[in-house]
Amino acid sequence: MKCFWVWFFRTWCAWLGAAATVTAAETAITRQDAPSVLVLVGAPGEVEFSTNFTYQAQLWERAAKRGGATLSTIGVGETNRTEDQSLFRQMLDVEPKEGLAELWIILIGHGTFDGREARFNLRGPDVTATELADWLKPFRRPLVLVNTASASAPFLNKLSGTNRIIAVSTRSGFEQNYARFGKYLAESISDPEGDLDQDGQTSLLEAFLRASHRVEEFYKNEGRLATEHPLIDDNGDGQGTPADWFRGTRATRKSKEGSAVDGLRARQRHLIPSVEEMAMKPEVRAQRDALELKIEALRLEKASMQESVYFDRLEQLLLEIARLKRGSSGFE
Repeated sequence: MKCFWVWFFRTWCAWLGAAATVTAAETAITRQDAPSVLVLVGAPGEVEFSTNFTYQAQLWERAAKRGGATLSTIGVGETNRTEDQSLFRQMLDVEPKEGLAELWIILIGHGTFDGREARFNLRGPDVTATELADWLKPFRRPLVLVNTASASAPFLNKLSGTNRIIAVSTRSGFEQNYARFGKYLAESISDPEGDLDQDGQTSLLEAFLRASHRVEEFYKNEGRLATEHPLIDDNGDGQGTPADWFRGTRATRKSKEGSAVDGLRARQRHLIPSVEEMAMKPEVRAQRDALELKIEALRLEKASMQESVYFDRLEQLLLEIARLKRGSSGFE
């Protein structure tokens, strides 16, 4: 029975995926829940950092355009601007606070930490983790915040919450040296080589894992002590999980507090979705994502369940996903 249902689900999804690809190729598909991407580039300080930060911003901009997202960029261009913080605040004010469309906020630059407050350094007044947490309180839509600056860990602690995914370059505010994670992540978000589960799209989690491994390789090859340790949080506990806790796209360890593992929601976020994913209606995708999370929760409970009960419940959830895919593809 177990082998049959695994085979059935994989075959069914493969057929539906092919059908959806053909359908999408024949019609002009636009994303009904196109995400908003806000790229905020901080004060570079030195010319070499300015070139690097501009390069990262360009990669995020290209990825956003390829994925059909709406895009806004602050901090690139004139060097004497000092109102970047207020511009950023204004953009957040006009963004919808509810809905299924994701809001991606990408912070590229330098950060500092004085032992109490972490800051993202801007041209003009900085933005603190506390300020940003306050500005984002009204948002109930899915939120992705990526802070690639040094000393960025406190942003994860402050902003973690329900329906949020937070990725940062460091595990502590005291890791204040220049962080290379941002460049690697910008390069990985649109790189097909990062598609670990081979579903035709690179998720935020997959990009995070690839970038984190490149950070580790850099310090190892240079024979230097690592001064950055990226974390990702999507379970709302404010702790974060490093890349070495994952095997493939699954976390094999969790915090001592017993929180749900990180990575499940980040695995469902794709800035550049596949044709099949893009063609799916927003409400159907949300239902599919919820069912996938139930499957993962069931998987974590498998060891404490009777095998027959486990596979019965798994079968029900797989069939529900299959029915959703069937309906969204227009096949009855």
